Amino acid sequence: MTDTLIPAATVKTSRLGRFTELLLDRHSLRLSIALHLVPGILIVAAYLLLAEPLVTAIGYPIFLAWAIALVMVLVPVLIGLLWLGRERNGRLSLRGVVAYREKPIPRGKIVALIAGLIVWMTVVSLALTPLDNVIFDRFFTWIPFEGAGGSATTYLDGYPHSLLVITMLISLPLTGFALPLIEELYFRGFLLPRIAHLGAKAPVLSAVLFAIYHFWAPWTAVSKVIFMLPAIWLVWRKRDLRISIGMHAGTTLLMATIGTLALALGLV
Repeated sequence: MTDTLIPAATVKTSRLGRFTELLLDRHSLRLSIALHLVPGILIVAAYLLLAEPLVTAIGYPIFLAWAIALVMVLVPVLIGLLWLGRERNGRLSLRGVVAYREKPIPRGKIVALIAGLIVWMTVVSLALTPLDNVIFDRFFTWIPFEGAGGSATTYLDGYPHSLLVITMLISLPLTGFALPLIEELYFRGFLLPRIAHLGAKAPVLSAVLFAIYHFWAPWTAVSKVIFMLPAIWLVWRKRDLRISIGMHAGTTLLMATIGTLALALGLV
């Protein structure tokens, strides 16, 4: 495919196994739900079984454990996308796997659009933090994860300043940019086009399932749907993946950079 999905059956089928064809073709609702949620389940498992014990043993903030768990799952997800591209194209590639990459929106307009969405996501996510706190206090105080709570900073509370700075510097390129980029390639570039046959329900379903996928912070699901939906809808409507990549990775990088600088300078 260019960035418009071409059924896997039209590709040389000798190269494609049945499982590969299933993944590259249009997804059923059941398959799409599974592909949205299984990575989240694996991230929680990686955290509980490997990352949390390791980080606890070395005495670093538990936030680092979540960064490690995300890397352990999302990097293989990216490798899986490249493998699908190799199965389809005969070489490592995202062509025919990740869609909405044709860049139909002019550069000036996409920059302005992304800038507006970064402001939207930053302001709305911060404004909805009290809602996250209320939902956590009413429904999710039983969550056993260390540092669980309405505010993301609870994962950093109670640790020496030097360890906080080191943790944020390690996590900055990962949770600030690389991991959100992989999430957008997978959730919006790979999964969303394959449920586009649902029409306007597709971006709504994508937003809801992406929010639920964050099993490590279920109390933030409502706010995530609210601040992510505009970008997801625009990706589906305009067929331009740069919209959600720019908003998601741009916002997380901005907030992580500000937080890291504030810690390093002793402002918080």
